Amino acid sequence: MIIEQIYTGCLAQGAYYIQSENQAAIIDPLREVEPYIKKAKAAGAVIKYVFETHFHADFVSGHLDLSRQTGARIIYGPTAQPGFKAHVAKDREEFKLGKVTIRVLHTPGHTMESACYLLLDEHGEQKALFSGDTLFIGDVGRPDLAQKAAHMTQEELAGTLYDSLRNQVMTLNDDVTIYPAHGAGSACGKNMSREITDTLGNQKKHNYALRANMTKEEFIREVTQGLTPPPAYFPMNVKMNKEGYESIDAVLGQGTRALSPEAFEAAANETGAVILDTRNAAVFGQEFIPNSVNIGLDGNFAPWVGALITDIRQPILIVADEGREEEVVTRLARVGYDHSLGFLKGGMNAWKAAGKETDHITSVSAEELANSDAEAALIDVRKASEYLAEHVIGAENIPLDYINKHMSQVDKNKPIYVHCAGGYRSMIFNSIMRTRGYHNLINVSGGFTALKESGKFKISPYVCPGTML
Repeated sequence: MIIEQIYTGCLAQGAYYIQSENQAAIIDPLREVEPYIKKAKAAGAVIKYVFETHFHADFVSGHLDLSRQTGARIIYGPTAQPGFKAHVAKDREEFKLGKVTIRVLHTPGHTMESACYLLLDEHGEQKALFSGDTLFIGDVGRPDLAQKAAHMTQEELAGTLYDSLRNQVMTLNDDVTIYPAHGAGSACGKNMSREITDTLGNQKKHNYALRANMTKEEFIREVTQGLTPPPAYFPMNVKMNKEGYESIDAVLGQGTRALSPEAFEAAANETGAVILDTRNAAVFGQEFIPNSVNIGLDGNFAPWVGALITDIRQPILIVADEGREEEVVTRLARVGYDHSLGFLKGGMNAWKAAGKETDHITSVSAEELANSDAEAALIDVRKASEYLAEHVIGAENIPLDYINKHMSQVDKNKPIYVHCAGGYRSMIFNSIMRTRGYHNLINVSGGFTALKESGKFKISPYVCPGTML
């Protein structure tokens, strides 16, 4: 028997490959399915099932393409109503895979169709639980995402999740290995550990939501406390996962069209496409196509695209490092951004060679800022929790996530220095604001880390919540 976790850091997402004898199953596959097919072929196995733990909100699953290409049956938990051919399982229904068995455990709460899949070995012993978004390491799935579909409040969904955990999950053997769908960094929970597997017994000891003698009222209060608004693209991803989507091959074919500078410029003018520059933030700042938005590929690329490009149907034109164009299109498609029109052939070198206009964003080091304007206006675009933990005294907190809500707070007419933790998010912020006519924003290279390490700025001490000063 083989169990392989295929973890994608950008989405903090875990897909799973399970094989027994010459049969394989995939749980919660990503949009690009070729790696799973190649893995099974290399092992001499046939993919028999694609198990979906629920209709995902944070990424588009590869279930449809994988089923089309392999003939594998798509399996959902009870109450699921997919808009395509799939098997909707009953609670406790079992599926044979070689010598092992996969049992469906209906665990509503995160969504109403949520299911966990319990792996039993050839002797019927409990070995692993693929827990989807029902149970994470250190947390449980947020209960607010399915309110509209379930016609329930987040409190009612949280109560349902409490029952699912107590009746279906916590009754399993303590030595069962938990394999969740996500880890730290995912927006599907709020307190996930950086560990991506654990035993159920250990989670009973350390996961706040699995405390012994925890009442349902306590669970509801703690699980719903501190939830932030989900990214805007979540509902559209659910819709795509539930109703269907275009083949990844067609999306890649469209998005990886090489466009000359003239064709690229014409497409931007004719379609109103977002020019998405995926190069490193520092490189982008030196020279870019006017009105480009920078979201670097070497970061939490897909989640930031989803948070900041609010219309999933928005046409996108890509500027990328040479050889990484397909990677950009693939990672956009993972979160449902299927309308890439092509990329700039030859990148910025070709653009400049064609005599096209360029723009830049000024950056300064922490030392330069301190020596030139120690009383400068500062914007800190980190999350509120980061800012509250420690920040430069006098800096205003405008988290990047809420740029649209707080844009009017920024004065267009005076120089303002923008920083995040290290420079990735501040360049995103500056590039978006520049497309909206804010030309006096200056990027702080190295971000808060550099400001603090310079020793030239007053830093607020960490204050534990509830502490009296």
